[in-house]
Amino acid sequence: MNDFQYKGSDLYCEDVSVKDIAKFIGTPFYLYSYNTLKNHFRVFNSAFEGIPHLVCFAIKANSNIAILKIFAGEGGGFDVVSGGELYRALAAGADPQKIVYAGVGKTKEEIRFAIKSNILMFNVESSQELFAIDEVADELGVKAWVSLRVNPDIDAKTHPYISTGLKSHKFGISMSEALEGYKLANSLGNIEVVGIH
Repeated sequence: MNDFQYKGSDLYCEDVSVKDIAKFIGTPFYLYSYNTLKNHFRVFNSAFEGIPHLVCFAIKANSNIAILKIFAGEGGGFDVVSGGELYRALAAGADPQKIVYAGVGKTKEEIRFAIKSNILMFNVESSQELFAIDEVADELGVKAWVSLRVNPDIDAKTHPYISTGLKSHKFGISMSEALEGYKLANSLGNIEVVGIH
């Protein structure tokens, strides 16, 4: 599964000496194993075999187009949080119907680009965002699929800079407002509610 291995005291990636790569291209550099990425995706994806699912790689984790092409080639989806990330996913050959647009602060231009690109759905963070998506979808004469990001007010005991699940955080709709959020979404003419995030 892991194509990084030592042979004696030298590190190899897919049977190529990392030392030789360093001599050839110089240091520092990033080195990825195509086989390791592909195989890890396949293992993760196969864990859900037999049930409908879509494994989405979060582009914020690594936006290198060569990496994205590997996951797109394996049939993977993508989680994007900006128009730039959506552009990169499409440039890497991603199927737009396997792209989920999350994140706070989506502009109407980004929403328009996403809808015109025919993405799968938006993960919505607020009622204001619902209104913006509905307005743009109406202009374009389509229904936009959405799921609402509900903030469960749970402390994941992670680093405070990356914690997102407490009610004091900026992410999602609070548990106490979730039902009203779904009612609002269902009342809008160009929104189709398809899930919860």
